[in-house]
Amino acid sequence: MTENAQQQPSAPPIELPTQYAPADVEGPLYERWVERGYFEADAKSEKPPFTVVIPPPNVTGSLHLGHAFEHTLIDALTRRKRMQGYETLWQPGMDHAGIATQNVVERELAKEEKSRHDLGREAFVERVWRWKGESGGQISGQMRRLGDGVAWSRERFTMDEGLSQAVQTIFKRLYDDELIYRAERIINWCPRCLTAISDIEVEYQDDDGELVSIRYGEGDASIVVATTRAETMLGDTAVAVHPDDERYRHMVGTEIELPLTGRRIPVVADAHVDPEFGTGAVKVTPAHDPNDFEIGQRHDLPAIAVMDEHAVITVHGPFQGLDRLEARSAIVAALRADGRIVSEKRPYVHSVGHCSRCKTTIEPRLSMQWWVKVGPLAKAAGDAVREGKVTIHPQEMEKRYFDWVDNLHDWCISRQLWWGHRIPVWYGPNGEVVCVGPDEQPPSGEGWHQDTDVLDTWFSSGLWPFSTLGWPEQTESLAKFYPNSVLVTGYDILFFWVARMMMFGLYAMDGTPPFRTVALHGMVRDQFGKKMSKSFGNAVNPLDWMDKYGSDALRFTLARGANPGVDVPIGEDWVQGSRNFANKIWNATRFALMNGATVDGPLPEPSRMSATDRWILSRLNSVVAEVDALYDDFQFAKLSDALFHFAWDEVFDWYVELSKTTFQAGGEAAEVSKRVLGEVLDVTLRLLHPVVPFVTETLWTTLTGGESVVIADWPADSGFRDAAAEQEIETLQSVITEVRRFRADQGLQPGQRVPARLTLDGTALAPHEAAARQLLRLQPEGEGFTATATLPVAGVEVALDLSGAIDVAAERKRLAKDLAAAQKERQQAEAKLGNEAFLAKAPDQVVDKIRTRLAKAAEDITRIQTQLDRLPQP
Repeated sequence: MTENAQQQPSAPPIELPTQYAPADVEGPLYERWVERGYFEADAKSEKPPFTVVIPPPNVTGSLHLGHAFEHTLIDALTRRKRMQGYETLWQPGMDHAGIATQNVVERELAKEEKSRHDLGREAFVERVWRWKGESGGQISGQMRRLGDGVAWSRERFTMDEGLSQAVQTIFKRLYDDELIYRAERIINWCPRCLTAISDIEVEYQDDDGELVSIRYGEGDASIVVATTRAETMLGDTAVAVHPDDERYRHMVGTEIELPLTGRRIPVVADAHVDPEFGTGAVKVTPAHDPNDFEIGQRHDLPAIAVMDEHAVITVHGPFQGLDRLEARSAIVAALRADGRIVSEKRPYVHSVGHCSRCKTTIEPRLSMQWWVKVGPLAKAAGDAVREGKVTIHPQEMEKRYFDWVDNLHDWCISRQLWWGHRIPVWYGPNGEVVCVGPDEQPPSGEGWHQDTDVLDTWFSSGLWPFSTLGWPEQTESLAKFYPNSVLVTGYDILFFWVARMMMFGLYAMDGTPPFRTVALHGMVRDQFGKKMSKSFGNAVNPLDWMDKYGSDALRFTLARGANPGVDVPIGEDWVQGSRNFANKIWNATRFALMNGATVDGPLPEPSRMSATDRWILSRLNSVVAEVDALYDDFQFAKLSDALFHFAWDEVFDWYVELSKTTFQAGGEAAEVSKRVLGEVLDVTLRLLHPVVPFVTETLWTTLTGGESVVIADWPADSGFRDAAAEQEIETLQSVITEVRRFRADQGLQPGQRVPARLTLDGTALAPHEAAARQLLRLQPEGEGFTATATLPVAGVEVALDLSGAIDVAAERKRLAKDLAAAQKERQQAEAKLGNEAFLAKAPDQVVDKIRTRLAKAAEDITRIQTQLDRLPQP
């Protein structure tokens, strides 16, 4: 009837404390799990593998709610797979976070009134390694607090020796295959960090700026262009119009004068220009705008850089030496004085890119950089999904993935930093360029020097699924655990990280993708759906909530909100509710143990069980099957909700309560129910364990005497179902629910006992009379019983004598007052809805609201009238 064989008890059950104290339990439990090696993975094991890599957090970072959310989901997956008998590897590690880490150490040096240049490159890098050893990686300890079941002995760092070898190896291969090259192109440049940065490191926000329209040329041979960056006009080398725009067709191929410079620039026709936007003409600055750079390439235009790396104007003339913002104001003033300004709009709100690290406005800049030629790599990454080698979940995210990889531009991989993987390219005195592999000696001698740039952090993290397993060496771990089973990550880095791993994995591993499934989740937001941010004042430190409510409470709240690909709102009230759930599990299991619940011996045959026992076992197996299906579909919210309602509603609120009279009566029926209750709790705790590991570990080991639920068997659906028992208990529940509702309507206190007659003879509910009376606080009829209210429910009849329980006259007066108010509400709503003039003018949402009020008033009238009819007649 069940397939849930367990470990042999190693110790007799012990009595549970009266209250669950997470702070006393969680730390010692986690250390015990680690000491016993439960989370380690054996590459020599014959078990089937299940592999997940951690999205590597920055070495500078600390645990935020996004980490806690993602780690909860991964931990739930890996804990379940471990219980299912898989050789499970959750690979941990950290990213060296080039810009962020260098900024941290540079700020420390600034306190000493030093810069990295005072130390020199080698000494600075040594200083960063020292900082990493002393202060970096605090997130590892916070992951332990959360309960992450990672293989700590395998922890990696993107700049450790093995991963550095992997980076140098793939760089060399890509270079030799002509998929890495050096060229001058437009990049995102941070004038504060003095480096190129990736698209994901650019944060866009609406800024108050200005839109200035400038007249280029004279008279009929003039064109008006608009710009938010007037300072870049010093580098204009053309004006572009659409080829089909009749307004400017006569000017295409001619030249006009660029104001303030005396230079003449051509008017070119390019399909990129939108003739419906603005004047239909755009200024072209190839050295300072990515779209302009492409236009410049198509029309062979020169690219004139007008700013240095600090965003200071370098062009000879009155603006030289000015910061870009100072130059903007000065240039507009000069154009105004020259009569060139057609219009000015301030403030002009528009989206502006900022460096995510220092918040400085990004400057598009023409720069010599290293690039990955992504064309063939991106095609392979797209084909892997199209051909079904990799599944993206939820499926609707596939379109976003294809939109990205099918239109991917070459990737700038060089950064002007000192901390990171230095580009393994040497330059000789006579223009030689040599790329050096990990097993090769770099050239030496006078005039030879290594490239000063380092690689983009995403370059090394793109190798993460296989470099962490020992690649380029053909290790046992690589053979066992590659490809990874699933990647769990946010949809916001689908393009930046997932696509790069796909490209590199397929390239390095001979066409084998890095993972079989990509399970995408949303972003954590506050309870109002707003993005969490320190500037908004709504950021939350998850450690505070863990301290206050326990790690299980935070984990369950996050999992219960995790619908695939959808953002997750969260508030403290919800975490408190999850803490209450953990307490409910604790108290119910404690009650069960006090009443003799056991897992000893086989389950009794169904013929010896009551309908209540058969019902809960039937429901238990259904829930096992449901949870399995939801796990396989990455429906964490639905599976958590299913477990919550089964545990709280069906097991604790119904089965335990219905079984109390059986336990009190004793005998064989009680012994059978004790074994059934033990079985139900055993399986339920194992089902809950991946999401709430700490409380379930304590309760399960106490209940079963087993070593640890971490290594217990995952429950299996035995196939046992009892539709008749389910129908019988559902009928009983409907009777109890209806009588409870009636009692509440009559103003009876929950514990107030009233005489009642239950007509159950000849029905399936006859055996449940004692349980029903106990749950409903109904005492026997007794002498002088007079039925003042009769409730026909589900084929049975419940007669109640309320004569001594309530003040009938006062209750009738109260209900009459409520009825009059509801009738007045209905009349007012009907009057408004019957007024044609009102309906013609009122907005739809106002009319809908009145219709809702009318429906509510009608429901209230029916309900109150029913209550009045049920009161004893005077």
